[in-house]
Amino acid sequence: MTHTTQRRGLALALLAATQFVLVLDASIVGVALPSIGKDLEFAPEDLSWVANAYTLTFGGLLLLGGRVADLVGRRLMFMVGMGLFSATSLVGALSVNAGMLVGARAVQGVGAAIVAPAALSLIMTIFTAGPERNKAMGVIGAVAGAGGAAGSILGGGLTEWLGWESTLYVNVPIGILAIALSPWLLPEAKDPGARGFDLAGAVTATGGLASLVYTLVDANNAGWRSAQTFGLGALSLLLIALFFVIESRAAQPLMPLRIFRLGMLRGANIIALLSTMAMFPMFFYMTFYMQQVLGYGPVKAGMAALPLALTIAVTAGAASALITRIGVRAPMAAGLVVTGAGLAWFSRMSVDGSFLVDVLGPSIVIGVGSGLAFVTTTVGATSVARQEEAGLASGLFNTAQQFGGSLGLAVVVAIATARTTDVLEGGERVAAVALTEGYQIGMLTAAGIAVAAGLLALALIPGRSAAGQGQEVTATADPATI
Repeated sequence: MTHTTQRRGLALALLAATQFVLVLDASIVGVALPSIGKDLEFAPEDLSWVANAYTLTFGGLLLLGGRVADLVGRRLMFMVGMGLFSATSLVGALSVNAGMLVGARAVQGVGAAIVAPAALSLIMTIFTAGPERNKAMGVIGAVAGAGGAAGSILGGGLTEWLGWESTLYVNVPIGILAIALSPWLLPEAKDPGARGFDLAGAVTATGGLASLVYTLVDANNAGWRSAQTFGLGALSLLLIALFFVIESRAAQPLMPLRIFRLGMLRGANIIALLSTMAMFPMFFYMTFYMQQVLGYGPVKAGMAALPLALTIAVTAGAASALITRIGVRAPMAAGLVVTGAGLAWFSRMSVDGSFLVDVLGPSIVIGVGSGLAFVTTTVGATSVARQEEAGLASGLFNTAQQFGGSLGLAVVVAIATARTTDVLEGGERVAAVALTEGYQIGMLTAAGIAVAAGLLALALIPGRSAAGQGQEVTATADPATI
């Protein structure tokens, strides 16, 4: 199928909408958790698994999903993944007990792990390297960045007006439409050189990544020094190490290790992990600060996050032209430092705060910085891979983001909770003040991670001055020449 400019635009709209839904779904149920717990009679300690079950399978299977898309076909796997994601969204919405909902969310994560790398690799297939692809990646970065903030907006409104089930029902018509349009808008593409499947690599990668995600998301409940955390952490690292040994010897590896020779890809994935560590907890704490301290309802809290989502979208949309002119490194570093400044500003929130003073200003600064960071890390992590390994590069990037979010939330929540517990036990402040103290230290920690990531980007991301040495230094490099 020949892609006209109009059809490429429609394909981009379809893939961007899909990416938005996947990111949105990781956060949209957060606002609905109290209602879900009440209706389905969740034990308080089990309610977090409505979110964690999705995170576990999504993060654990991304690498496998990306490589299967390369081997089997990216459009086919995109459609299969959307079908699974939509069907399990419907099952989740119809759940009559806690076990049914958690199981549906787990399988929903499997569908997302198939769709996400397939969608990103289709962008690389449809759009040629250079300004055209940079612009497309800018759109993807914008919707991905805005999706996290939009989750609280839509989640609050849907939960309050239509019930928690609507946060899952909303995926069904979107999935059906995406599947119906795919044969018309999306090309089929795969790795023509593939001759087999690396089963041992698939088992060790999936087992290692899934167990690592579980270790991180449950560490605060089990205890960071518990036997469970140490044991599962050690098992995860052992499986991941075994995976790399297998890949170095396999005739048809799931993840050819040569891909890590690309300095831009390697550095951008490291920065993506760190930047997501800093930014993901911010969405979590902003929602809780507005509801638990400022007393906002779900809808009001959601609308208060709108400036952040809009700023991310506008900045990310403008970032592609900047990348084409000056490359990836400088905007990436600048975006992360600006994000750190916004997070540090947000850490000055007070118990008697207001939207204008404590939320709006930091939201705009964070939105500008994170909009730049989302787009530059996306372009850097995907623009230099070989065309036939687009799914693998996309899977790696999505895995880095997913693990960054899980690790960041686990670490920042642990630090904030320790601070809150200390204050409460000391009997020095009322509950709202204690919560604010925890949120402050949590955001200050996230700010430090963001600034450190920005400085590290200057060291890890190749610059234009390296062009004469043949390094992949800009987003305009043609993957076929690497």
